[in-house]
Amino acid sequence: MADVFSRYLSAGANRYAAAADWGENGLVAFGSDTNVCLWDPTDARGISHILSGHTAHVRAVKFLPRDGGGKVDYLLTGGDDKQLRLWAIESETGTTACVQTVQEHTEPINCIATLQGAASDNAAAARLFVSGGADATIRIWAFEAGQVTVAQTIKTTKKYIPLAVALSTLQGGNGALILAVAGTTNVIQIFTASIAGGTSATEFTLQATLPGHENWVRSLDFIREKPEERSDILLASASQDKYIRLWRIHQGTVLSALNAAGLDLSADALTTPGNKIHKISAGDVKYCIMFEALLLGHEDWIYSARWARAANGRLQLLSASADNSLSLWEPDPESGIWLTVARLGEVSREKGATTATGSIGGFWTGLWSPSGTTVITLGRTGSWRRWDYDTAEDVWKQNFAISGHTRAVTGISWSRDGLYLLSTSSDQTTRLHAEWALDPANSWHEMSRPQIHGYDLNCISTLGPSSFVSGADEKLLRVFTEPKAVARMLSRLTNTAPPEAEDALPDAANMPVLGLSNKAVDTIPDDADISSLPAMTDETSNQTAADRTAPDPATLVRTSALDISHPPFEESLSRHTLWPEIEKLYGHGYEISCLAASHDGSLIASACKASSVNHAVIRLFETRRWTEVRPPLQAHSLTVARVRFSADDRFLLSVGRDRGWVVWGRKKGEGQEGSLGGGYELVQANPKGHARMILDAAWAPLGAAGSDGDPVRVFATAGRDKSVKVWVRKEGNERIFELGKAITEDHPVTALDFAPETTQDGSLLLAVGTEAGKISVLTLRVAGGGGEVEVVSTLEVKKELCLPKAVMQLAWRPAREGQKGKELAIAGEDGSLRIYSFPSL
Repeated sequence: MADVFSRYLSAGANRYAAAADWGENGLVAFGSDTNVCLWDPTDARGISHILSGHTAHVRAVKFLPRDGGGKVDYLLTGGDDKQLRLWAIESETGTTACVQTVQEHTEPINCIATLQGAASDNAAAARLFVSGGADATIRIWAFEAGQVTVAQTIKTTKKYIPLAVALSTLQGGNGALILAVAGTTNVIQIFTASIAGGTSATEFTLQATLPGHENWVRSLDFIREKPEERSDILLASASQDKYIRLWRIHQGTVLSALNAAGLDLSADALTTPGNKIHKISAGDVKYCIMFEALLLGHEDWIYSARWARAANGRLQLLSASADNSLSLWEPDPESGIWLTVARLGEVSREKGATTATGSIGGFWTGLWSPSGTTVITLGRTGSWRRWDYDTAEDVWKQNFAISGHTRAVTGISWSRDGLYLLSTSSDQTTRLHAEWALDPANSWHEMSRPQIHGYDLNCISTLGPSSFVSGADEKLLRVFTEPKAVARMLSRLTNTAPPEAEDALPDAANMPVLGLSNKAVDTIPDDADISSLPAMTDETSNQTAADRTAPDPATLVRTSALDISHPPFEESLSRHTLWPEIEKLYGHGYEISCLAASHDGSLIASACKASSVNHAVIRLFETRRWTEVRPPLQAHSLTVARVRFSADDRFLLSVGRDRGWVVWGRKKGEGQEGSLGGGYELVQANPKGHARMILDAAWAPLGAAGSDGDPVRVFATAGRDKSVKVWVRKEGNERIFELGKAITEDHPVTALDFAPETTQDGSLLLAVGTEAGKISVLTLRVAGGGGEVEVVSTLEVKKELCLPKAVMQLAWRPAREGQKGKELAIAGEDGSLRIYSFPSL
């Protein structure tokens, strides 16, 4: 089997506080739709593996603590499919495998807790972990001999749903454990257990209920106050009430706990409600829990609070909030009062807002690196942000991280020269991906986010070196052109020459808060005084000059915003890399279903969703004056699923849900030589091309000229009838195209694409993607004179590289100088965008 490996994996993270974890092996694991992605933040190449297996969204991800001498890391995941999965990751080879799937919960799994770092303290304790589910149960699991089993099931009182669980060993070294559980209630339940008799004899019992919060509790985390074994334990709880509460767990009596906390021992202090001490026990040992501190500072829900110990031994707490910020808390060395020592993220007037200009809508989780010198956080856009601590300057510096679509990737299109790849998605964004040439590994990254829309995007096509057209769940097409700031950044990061007409491009773009159209704007100097700039208001506004205020700084683009030598950060992607919209194309009556631009960029063909002949038409728009070429092309009776131009633009192919395909030919004798003249006319229609709806089609590159002087023409169609059909133009045949080969697949075929160049022996390469996520590459040979089609070989992409859901679209990269083999872009219904390399093709 020929080698196939991933050049680029892009996927957005699921927005759940427990859906990510940073393991001791340096890998970040996070849920992405039904997948689990592995990412090493120190590696510029981004996501290294996408693990498929879950059948619904992944909500909880957690690494098991490392075995001292083991060479395998274990990862636990759970989600909406109610399954708990155990994954094994080989630390040396990086190979991954799902070793066990268990379904004990009857509703989605919301959270998982393990005893991180407990392996050296208590080997038996390290083999325990806890999961909380929407079935209002907490399940205690034992991990032994590479397998997990349920040791205990606890039903929550008052039937609240657990959203956070935390597990820790208690002081004293007697094998005692403490478990904290919280969720859709304003209290925290404390359970204890002793594992002196082994994990199988573990039995957690409810010991205390901690009041104080005024809303749901989203996050819980334990840590020892000091590295010593007999040190007190601190519990941090974060809530939707915008506060973090700290609790102290002390071994001993009430007075010893107060004394350890350095608090007043008077009778009044003991009777104050805020200082109520809860007595608990584990085995024969007594403990007490008391409220330690209230941390104020966030202005919106707090989703996560996680402990870390700095290199100097001091405790640090990282909190992530919907107010668009991360806060790092430390106790004051003298007073012991907890203070915010660093605040990372955005300072925004619109806390938690999802504005049209790309506000991230808050942070959903915050994670520490194992060393405690790096933090990452997840925002609404599914993208990660990263900060590294600079010890020399004593400051946290932002670094680039990874990003990706959060819903199905519905369309992809390469630039004509193969420099970059555009993708659209149901997450209402268009993203531009390119190679970072300044990185020795030539890693791929999202370099621009040209379109942030208010409708789900369905299709896209590049028009030239610096423009594209997209269609969405609205009745019009939108055309965009590249701004000068993005063009210069791309030229620098990809080490290529800038566009020839760069001076004619607009400076930058932004989007009005109340609009959907990106507007061209001028960049402003870095030292410009914002208050002296003219107000920027919506065109439909009735404000008078007196009512207008200075422009929002978030809508401005400074000259140096994209003068960078690294991939842009998330805030730059969502604010500074928009492309201005230059045209809207009207005419369709329903949501746009597909579009394609001719190879010379002079014509756009598009179609919309339809249930009647009147709307199942293909409309043509010429790009010189942006007018429609009438009349529209009418032959289909239901939605047209795909339109494709032949390599020389002489023919247009359309396929639809009415099971038929139609070939349209360029009208002759109209327009100048080499132009498209007045458009296209019907050449051949096959109303029964497949037994069921046709979902995709593709033209092969032109073959050698036949005896009639016209090159051999081939196209393929893909249907829900689980077949790929290859159609060939035969010489002297009045029907023009006839069936050359029918290829049967195991599942409905959803995507096709021919490589733009033939192989050295003249064979054709056809990439095939199915509804089950399977990907294969067929090598086809057409008999001389346009006769029968032979399948020379079939390359099946190995299972671990296939998708868990349907392949939405396939696109071969146009050949570039120095490119080894061929590269294939894959758009997935699972929200992933992938580029696979085939070195031997």
